[in-house]
Amino acid sequence: QFQLVESGGGLVQPVGSLRLSCTASGLSLDYYYTIGWFRQAPGKEREGVSCISYSGSITNAGDSVTGRFTISRDNAENTVYLQMNNLNPEDTGVYYCAAFRTMSPVQSMCNRSFYIYWGQGTQVTVYS
Repeated sequence: QFQLVESGGGLVQPVGSLRLSCTASGLSLDYYYTIGWFRQAPGKEREGVSCISYSGSITNAGDSVTGRFTISRDNAENTVYLQMNNLNPEDTGVYYCAAFRTMSPVQSMCNRSFYIYWGQGTQVTVYS
């Protein structure tokens, strides 16, 4: 049974940092799995944040996170990370990781319709 489990969320003040982890069980992420981080703010649709292919190519879904958020993967640990710095209240939401398998490069890697497996999410709250 394939599972993705997110951790690392919490409460943080503006300009603070958090590191989210997404750990997979049931199969190996280095077997051509692309992993994405998504978030959903209250009353809003789920949106892509940052995504990484099995080969390490990275796509940030928007300018709002570029320079502040960094995605990385450790295939030996079967884990993908999202380092979030300089957080602001607009970053508040439930953060989900998701995965799909592809051997070919994919345009629009953060398009959530590609993703098959989803974690349960971890709450991030940035408060003043």
